[in-house]
Amino acid sequence: MTIRLGLEVFLEETVGEVAGKRLGLVACPSSVDRELRSSVERLYRHPAIDLVALFGPEHGLRGEAQAGVPVATYKDALTGLPVHSLYGDARRPSPDMLRGIDAIIIDLQDGGLRFYTFLATALYVMEAAAAAGCKVILLDRPAPITGSRIEGPMLDADFASFVGPYPMPIRYGMTIGEMAQMANSEHGINCDLTVIAMQGWERNMWFDDTGLPFVPSSPNLPTLDTMTLYPGACLIEGSNLSEGRGSTKPFEYIGAPWIDALQLADQLNDLDLKGARFRPVYFVPTFSKYRGELCAGVHIHVTDRERFLPVAMILNLLQTVIASYPEDFAWRAPWAAGSKAPIDLLSGGTSVREHLNARRPVEELIASWRPGIVEFLRTRQGYLLY
Repeated sequence: MTIRLGLEVFLEETVGEVAGKRLGLVACPSSVDRELRSSVERLYRHPAIDLVALFGPEHGLRGEAQAGVPVATYKDALTGLPVHSLYGDARRPSPDMLRGIDAIIIDLQDGGLRFYTFLATALYVMEAAAAAGCKVILLDRPAPITGSRIEGPMLDADFASFVGPYPMPIRYGMTIGEMAQMANSEHGINCDLTVIAMQGWERNMWFDDTGLPFVPSSPNLPTLDTMTLYPGACLIEGSNLSEGRGSTKPFEYIGAPWIDALQLADQLNDLDLKGARFRPVYFVPTFSKYRGELCAGVHIHVTDRERFLPVAMILNLLQTVIASYPEDFAWRAPWAAGSKAPIDLLSGGTSVREHLNARRPVEELIASWRPGIVEFLRTRQGYLLY
């Protein structure tokens, strides 16, 4: 079955609806069609489209920036258009950025995860557009790790941030277009939103089932294997363990200078976690935590992605490390003065940190998520497009 992206449907069927309008575009390196042509190029060269401004999320319009590195506003070499940064001094378009724009198009390849910052960028753009009276057209793309699996705690609204803009589980099983529709209605954004749905995509598809080219939207998420681990492995960022940044296997390698790799691999394999095996690994990060230091730990192998539960897996890993290295393990301090602990922002509240600190069973913590997930599933049902 051939899948047509929202970008392709828009250009081939509905582009006439923007005739005479001045358009902005929010895009990233993975904003491409099936022939690997970028949406920037396709929209800029289309005779019926008047593209007047570009907007870049985290990592930049062209993917030039590492995680957490601010991106400046500049002029695009290909089009000559201004590229407004949404990951620098501002995280959302200012009224000046939107002045003279009739509609803003969002074409971002989301990860299907609450802390994947492209989701927050899309929702912040919608909020700014609502305030400015600017129409939003979102070109939908696949949820890369399927649109059928839900996992993780619901975000506590008191912990809303750029890595968790609204209450939802960590892995929410929706496309960016579906989530935009739900947030627009359920969280009162109320912008003038049109979602251009894909054609041929099905909820149970992994990205490699689609026949579309996989283009990394983040420098530390280079493969679908990495994306599969990311819903859980990203929580390692909230600790003093290395999540493998600066290695050849970010989010697949987890370790620290004080870990016994053989012991940890044996401990985790003895847990017989669904769809996962662990091997001892040694690596020296070239940047980020423990730069230039020899780290030991585990390489996580997903053996059955249909059964694999990445959040449950990483909680078991953290629990094992906390019990084995109580003098060495620590949660990271807040990223900025007055901010909340990174693990709390990433997990969506205090429950994960407090539960693991108390050495209580992971199964108890997972069971506590069920009422929130059931309610989320009920709400989500009214916004599914596929």
